[in-house]
Amino acid sequence: MQASLRKRWIRAIVGVTTMAALVIMVVIWHPSSLYPWFKAFHVVAVMSWMAGMLYLPRLFVYHCGAEKGSRQSDTFKVMERRLLRGIINPAMVVSWAFGLWMVYDGGWISAHWLQLKLLLVVALSAIHGMLARWTLDFAADRNRYSERFYRIVNEVPAVLMVGIVIMAVIKPF
Repeated sequence: MQASLRKRWIRAIVGVTTMAALVIMVVIWHPSSLYPWFKAFHVVAVMSWMAGMLYLPRLFVYHCGAEKGSRQSDTFKVMERRLLRGIINPAMVVSWAFGLWMVYDGGWISAHWLQLKLLLVVALSAIHGMLARWTLDFAADRNRYSERFYRIVNEVPAVLMVGIVIMAVIKPF
């Protein structure tokens, strides 16, 4: 168990350090001509993040119906872990990195629409953290919530996404 925890910490440190180095490099280099490319990568990353955020709670709904220790439960555990680690986590990091760079490069930070959008993205990130926690709970057969709870949770990222898109596209204030 210690080796697994150590591996996770090393992976997290390497990921954060790599991302920090890339952000510092981009800030120093300041390639404004790449803004459209960064925006495109940001949109792709957000789409990937949202796909995972909408699918993972649905997996939890189905996982609630599987008997603990069953083959089906074990399959859900693998699917949930791979979705979180392979798609959702990296997509969130890339979304934040490119999004913050665009805020910096565009000088948008004083715009009220952006401040509300960032608040909604922070809320989405908090939901992401809760989904990660629940993935660990399912992996340890310690789920405490019902199918109904996860059906409701499944709607939260969609509602946040609507608000985020409206802020980014319409810029109402």
